[in-house]
Amino acid sequence: MRALVLAILLALPARAEAPVEVDLELVLAVDVSRSMSPGELEIQRQGYAAALTSPEVIGAIRSGFLGRIGLTYLEWAGSHAQRVTADWTLIETPEDAAAFAYRISRSFSPGMRRTSISGALLFARERLLESPFDAPRQVVDVSGDGPNNHGRPVLAARDILVSEGVTINGLPLMTNEGAGSAWHLPDLDLYYQACVIGGPGAFVVPVYDWSQFASAVRRKLVLEISGLAAAGLRQAQAAATPAAYDCLIGERIWERNRQWDFP
Repeated sequence: MRALVLAILLALPARAEAPVEVDLELVLAVDVSRSMSPGELEIQRQGYAAALTSPEVIGAIRSGFLGRIGLTYLEWAGSHAQRVTADWTLIETPEDAAAFAYRISRSFSPGMRRTSISGALLFARERLLESPFDAPRQVVDVSGDGPNNHGRPVLAARDILVSEGVTINGLPLMTNEGAGSAWHLPDLDLYYQACVIGGPGAFVVPVYDWSQFASAVRRKLVLEISGLAAAGLRQAQAAATPAAYDCLIGERIWERNRQWDFP
């Protein structure tokens, strides 16, 4: 009889662990397309690492109801070119943040081809569905130096996440240097406002020079983690956004440049 009971217990499926409750599930989706130089990729990694360990960001985490967040960091380029640099991690203490930042700063993966913001958003959605955390807010923080030019149209991907209650915030990199200059979009901030961000309290923090990067990331993380959706900032940006914006501009630029044999 005892053997029969043991056999039945072993045959039962293992009970899934309950998700850990946090104030926020945050996906950092970082552009590593080849339009960015190795030096710029390094500035980007170190900027995120510095921001995550800053007193301002640690203070924002501790100010939450539970005082902890779930965080993952992924890198993206083309529609099927994404990789997770730091998987879901509970960030509750300065030591947690420092360990996460170390994993980011020690990553030296090379850049990948094309720019698919839509692919990044859909990959981020998969990461949220697989998250071991449970939070009242889910945010995807996407940074990039150009418009979508590969894969699904960006509006289609954005609308899927927004319909599921996810907020998408943007960090458009407005620099115009190196190999990406042929695909430069002067009003990338307006493109992000019209075509990329969405959901409750969504906002954009543009970066006009690489020297501003670390402070811009820090500011953006504080706003996201604290839930203070920067209403005034968002309203000012919404007023500056054109009523109609061509959200396929990146695909059109890619086709135009291919005709002129850009590499």
